[in-house]
Amino acid sequence: MNEIIVAASLNNADKVLDFIEQAATGLGFKEQTQLRIAAEEVFVNIASYAYSPSSGDVRIRVSSDAEAVTVEFADKGKPYNPLEHSDPDISLPLQEREIGGLGLLMAKKLTDHIEYQRSGELNILTIRKNCKH
Repeated sequence: MNEIIVAASLNNADKVLDFIEQAATGLGFKEQTQLRIAAEEVFVNIASYAYSPSSGDVRIRVSSDAEAVTVEFADKGKPYNPLEHSDPDISLPLQEREIGGLGLLMAKKLTDHIEYQRSGELNILTIRKNCKH
């Protein structure tokens, strides 16, 4: 398992995505791109909302095997389970939609599994992308 701890700041997005890309082995180009987009959406949400208005760190762990690549994001921000909220209704015209939720919807659509747990003081969001054989 590979791990990195960074400040939950938008300035670290490229560093986090590069780390995930290097640690995620076994994915084809399409799957790697989908994982990168999903991971970016998750990280941006953590950086934007987890500690607001203060700041804190996020730990990212990546593990991979012949079946899948798993990325775990853990932060000590406000308790928040993004999976408890309903997906935005993308069938509505743009001006009638509520703000928010599109990034997580993309992460759900682009990965094969997503889950949240609160463990002690940690928010842990895990995404998994299956390897295509």
